[in-house]
Amino acid sequence: MTDLAATTTRPGSRLRQLAVCSIHALDRVSLETVLATPARLFVAAVFLLSGRTKVEGVLTVTDSTYFLFEHEYALPLIPAPVAAHLATYAEHLFPLLLLVGLASRLSAAALLGMTAVIQAFVYPEAWMTHLGWAAALGFILFRGPGSLSLDHLIRGRFMPGPRVRAA
Repeated sequence: MTDLAATTTRPGSRLRQLAVCSIHALDRVSLETVLATPARLFVAAVFLLSGRTKVEGVLTVTDSTYFLFEHEYALPLIPAPVAAHLATYAEHLFPLLLLVGLASRLSAAALLGMTAVIQAFVYPEAWMTHLGWAAALGFILFRGPGSLSLDHLIRGRFMPGPRVRAA
């Protein structure tokens, strides 16, 4: 009698088989997916919620947003109205792309750049918060969005073959 046959006749064997199958399924999930998926959701929530405070309706930039960019944020090189629109639209577009995992590395790079600007010119005292954002975004940028993403599906469809990882 094989081990599998022996386990089906013992009491509790179905529970044991379920546990073994569950463990094997969990072993097949990549570390990138385990870390990248919540990282994508975390960063997307932070930036999207911030973006929603700057608009009314769908994407109408509020007067208070213009005021913030003119008086509190005061970015160098970019006029306040232009910065207000760019930041507001970026805080909507890139988080939505991260949520579905489409153009994830591009979105992570854009939001990482935004984080650097916020750290350097807007809220330098909030470096611990920005460090958390940067860590999550850096992981997505360098390791990818994980298998629960549209990027993964597209890569599998149009770029078949094993992925090569640097050591």
